[in-house]
Amino acid sequence: MGIIIAILVVLFWLLHLCYSLFFVTVSWGNPWLYIHVFIQAYLYTGLFITGHDAMHGLIAKRMKTNTIFGWISSLSFAGLSYQKLRKNHYLHHQFPGTEKDPDFYVKSQNFFLWWFTFLKRYATIWQFLFMAVAFNLLKIWIAVPSLIIFWIVPAVLSTFQLFFVGTYLPHRKPHLDYMKPHKARSQRGPHWWAMLSCYFFGYHWEHHENPRAPWWRLYQLKDDGIFKY
Repeated sequence: MGIIIAILVVLFWLLHLCYSLFFVTVSWGNPWLYIHVFIQAYLYTGLFITGHDAMHGLIAKRMKTNTIFGWISSLSFAGLSYQKLRKNHYLHHQFPGTEKDPDFYVKSQNFFLWWFTFLKRYATIWQFLFMAVAFNLLKIWIAVPSLIIFWIVPAVLSTFQLFFVGTYLPHRKPHLDYMKPHKARSQRGPHWWAMLSCYFFGYHWEHHENPRAPWWRLYQLKDDGIFKY
């Protein structure tokens, strides 16, 4: 089941990206432009979460299969290094909400400072080179405005979604007793909202408590009576 879901997420991301690049008119007066940008941002989020499940070995039983999906998802998401993502994510699970946690910013709880630090810790020189080469190759066939609006902007918007729902809200201070031992909260509200907001990743305490559960099963572990934002 994990392989099928991973393939569908990657396929939907790719197909919608191609459709947007080639068939959606880039015009500020075109309401469909905004709709497709937000759909693509949401699909980028799914792409990242597919890579995340690969880090936990949740897509397939064979680690090699997980690694392949992890690299495909990470590179497709703005040229990210799967190796660096995997290393940092393991540290995040070992030391959540501490100075040893690459996803946590101990110096400030300011959203934008934390978000910028969060991105900087995952950026590599190879990522920028990969994106530069990809951009210059793609612009041979695709207009630059379309590349910016449908390829780059949705990826940036997705980082806000991933950071806000999957890092900032769950792990921000104060760290209260009910958040132990993971220094994490969980999202309140119906399951459809959890899916829409970040593929159930707002159920963050449950993820830390059950890291062997894939994203599409997290809703089954949710305890609505205890763990809240």
